[in-house]
Amino acid sequence: MKSLLSITLLAGVLAFTAPVEPNTLTPAEKKDGWKLLFDGKTTNGWRGAYAKTFPQKGWSVDNGMLTIQQSDGSESHSFGDIVTDGEYSDFDLMFDFKLTEGANSGVKYFVVENYPKPAGSAFGLEFQVLDDDKHPDAKKGRDGNRTVGSLYDLIPAQSKQAHAIGDWNTGRVVSKGKHVDHYLNGTKVVSYDRGSDEFRKLVAMSKYNAPEYNTNGRFGEAPKGHILLQDHGNRVYYRNVKIKTL
Repeated sequence: MKSLLSITLLAGVLAFTAPVEPNTLTPAEKKDGWKLLFDGKTTNGWRGAYAKTFPQKGWSVDNGMLTIQQSDGSESHSFGDIVTDGEYSDFDLMFDFKLTEGANSGVKYFVVENYPKPAGSAFGLEFQVLDDDKHPDAKKGRDGNRTVGSLYDLIPAQSKQAHAIGDWNTGRVVSKGKHVDHYLNGTKVVSYDRGSDEFRKLVAMSKYNAPEYNTNGRFGEAPKGHILLQDHGNRVYYRNVKIKTL
């Protein structure tokens, strides 16, 4: 789907800016160092978490969208998460997502595939992707820290304006040094410092305090990691997934 044609008035003459196709970069973005993580046509650059190849079923490319089909609502059991081939430390990550009713997913970062493989999703910090009104996980956790845009199970998104189910939202994660910000539809909703005393206090109050999350180092403090899109058993759509190394 093309974005709306923009119209500006220059010296009394209407100037039309060509619509921007999804999953493309403008010349300015290319010059600024942005790279597409999803080209809108193939799954190049992605593979299954803890796997060498892309999942044979469940995930697909459909009309310029990377989508996971509906299954049983379980975490990473039916088809599995997918991760980028590359690993990142300082980055600016942007992605569009569209939820179906009652859906749950997530975009994780600083994902490290340590063994033994977890029973559920690969470990990493998570930008929550959720239907807050219809999925029960929104009521769990603490102070709303499992709602859309939140740092899952750690920090609730503040002052967010999520779009209606079936409409596109834009998520963004900016990580520089130890500092990380989440944005939802252009508004900063989460801000924190990995490894800080406050961060470790939050981890200690979360499910990530369990020993398995910290066997290979403190949770969420890896120096680099993969980007992950989560299979949580619900239909979700992604597009315009792009990253800039900072």
